Amino acid sequence: MIVAMRKDATPEHIRRVVEKIRQAGLSPVEMPGGERTAIGVASAIPADLRGPLTDQLQALEGVASVTQVSRAFKLASREFHPADTVIALGEVRIGGPQVVVMAGPCAVESREQMHQAAAAVKEAGGLILRGGAYKPRTSPYAFQGLESEGLRLLQEAGRKFGLLTVTEVMDPHDVGLVAEHVDILQIGARNMQNYPLLVAAGKSGRPVLLKRGMSASLDEWLLAAEYVLSAGESRVILCERGVHPLDRTYTRNTLDLSCIPVLKELTHLPVVVDPSHATGNARLVPAMCRAAVAAGADGLLIEAHPEPARALCDGQQSVGTRTLGSLVAELRQVARAVGRTL
Repeated sequence: MIVAMRKDATPEHIRRVVEKIRQAGLSPVEMPGGERTAIGVASAIPADLRGPLTDQLQALEGVASVTQVSRAFKLASREFHPADTVIALGEVRIGGPQVVVMAGPCAVESREQMHQAAAAVKEAGGLILRGGAYKPRTSPYAFQGLESEGLRLLQEAGRKFGLLTVTEVMDPHDVGLVAEHVDILQIGARNMQNYPLLVAAGKSGRPVLLKRGMSASLDEWLLAAEYVLSAGESRVILCERGVHPLDRTYTRNTLDLSCIPVLKELTHLPVVVDPSHATGNARLVPAMCRAAVAAGADGLLIEAHPEPARALCDGQQSVGTRTLGSLVAELRQVARAVGRTL
């Protein structure tokens, strides 16, 4: 439900609307605009309350109209929040005219590796350094990450080279520790519907990069984002990383590029693309990067390693840091062609 106020509505008129919504046991969210204010109801409204509440709100002084939000997700909805969300982190803007490059190794392995990767990301024009400290692996015998030491090395490299940092958090109990070390918390595909983790991340005070689940519909993905938003964190970044393929012969997953323009219609949240997990093949990453930028992505999450053949995790899908600069140069041309910068 969205209550649109008249242009001449006073602060007192707005206060009465907010109070009426609270009295109904619901959560009002003020949405100031250019000439007028709107008040959204983020809560699910019981069917027997919807009609009476609509009538009561329409009768209040200063109210122009009351409309129903058709989507199950409220705070993530374009209906609820018409303007694009632009996430500001220092001088970096995610969701604005600039396409933001986030790059780095799948896993933090050593100080030397992270410094080499960070130097290459910085030189290429990337703004955010990625690196996994906690790694969810299919096999319990595979490399699981350096954990707290990995967080420290990622933070150190980011600070030395003037880059923001992003890493995955897997357990609600680790959210506080991870939030102390990085600028953006990543929720991986396997945890997209880990609701306690989503709520904990939403209370962390850090922006959240939310990857799409491997078989998740767009509505399921946006409802997962709703958990983070309703917990108090408005800075959510959606990341498409490929869905389960019909044929795994040639790619690891199927990159759903069509979701980018669809999400731009459904939600105000920024959308980035992870071409590395989508393809599982470093040879295919550049083409998918170009396609994602052309389709309207607000950023790219690229796996880049100084020595992919020696990587402890996902080396086959990591581009070499020596070629990252030439890839970004190509992407700048694509961005320019669609009216963006990179």
